[in-house]
Order: sequence, then structure tokens, then C-alpha cells
Amino acid sequence: MAPSFCLRRATGDDVEALIGLIEGAAGWLRTQGTDQWARPWPDRAGRDARVVAHVRCGRTWICWDRGTPAATITADPDPDPYWPQPQRGEPAVYVHRMVVSRAYSGLDLGAELLNWAGRAAWRDHGAFWLRASVWTTNHRLHAYYAGQGFTRCCRGVDDPGYPAGALFQRPAQHSPVAGRGLFTEPPACCPALASGWPRPGPRG
Repeated sequence: MAPSFCLRRATGDDVEALIGLIEGAAGWLRTQGTDQWARPWPDRAGRDARVVAHVRCGRTWICWDRGTPAATITADPDPDPYWPQPQRGEPAVYVHRMVVSRAYSGLDLGAELLNWAGRAAWRDHGAFWLRASVWTTNHRLHAYYAGQGFTRCCRGVDDPGYPAGALFQRPAQHSPVAGRGLFTEPPACCPALASGWPRPGPRG
């Protein structure tokens, strides 16, 4: 049976599934010649606390294939403290922990999630940028983001101990409108009205 994906906001009941996706990706990465997620950063408790915090804030989404968790993405409009100034002052949405289960690799599900995040960033938050902090030593992942239209910022993070120090961004409004339509999207929402960001102007 072909996958039938549905994207929805994660809840507390989904934390176990989210951790499972992350651990599954970490196990696969260990076979790919990269040290990404070789151990949870800064430790397991800290990683899990970030996952829970993003769920509680409504920033994390999970893509389901009926009852099976297929992928996840966290899209946060709050400035990422690891990005340098003055970039943090620009309206942006920051992608964290985008994971696609290996059972669903090859479907371009990750690309579709990035496109959705870009559209939502522009539509719901008035964000100019969709951004990602990419694992510093995972050059294959750098190439992936470049292939998705992201440009690497010349300056990296200020904290040399932060392992995801390769900073990528692309204009949020340049995200494809429809793409392949791999999943049913959630309805539009407008949580950014209290953020103080200006709403986007006409899109000519």
C-alpha cells in the first residue's frame, strides 16, 4: 500500500515517536562515516529536554503514514541563540531536527518538509529567511541543503563547541507553492501576530 502522509503538530503523546525517529537516524548516521549524532548533544537529557520544549511550544511537527511516524521537523520563529548578530535580528524561521525515517528515504519527503516550512514561515510569520544549523563535519548534508537552494553563510556560530556550526539559509518566499504534494498539510495558522514582526507585503 502506498504511503498516505499527514503532517500535524506534535503533542506530548508524540515525544516517544519523535525520540524514536531521532535515535533511528543516529544509528544510520553511524554507518555513514560522519560523527553527527554519534552521541546526543550536549547529553541525552539535554537533547530530550529540547525536544519536549519545542513540542510544548507548538514548534514541532510530525508526518504520519497512517499510524507510523515517517518524519519530523521543528520550525521555530524565535531567534536561534547560536546564530551570530546581526542575523538574529532578521525575521527568520529556524529548522531543527528534520528527520526522515529510512523506511521512507528516496521520496523527497525532506525536501517537501523544507518547502512547507518555508511557505509557513513566510505566510504565518512574515519571515524573510528559512534557516538551518547543519552539523559542521557532515559535508554530505551541506551538499543536500545546497541542493535545496540554501546558501551557506560566510560566518559560522560564535560558540566553537557547538557541533552544528554550518549555517545555511534561503529566502522563505522562494519555497515552491505545491511541490509533489506528498502529505496533507495542516491548516494555516497565524501565531506570529504577537512576535512583533511586520507582516509581509504584496508578493509580486
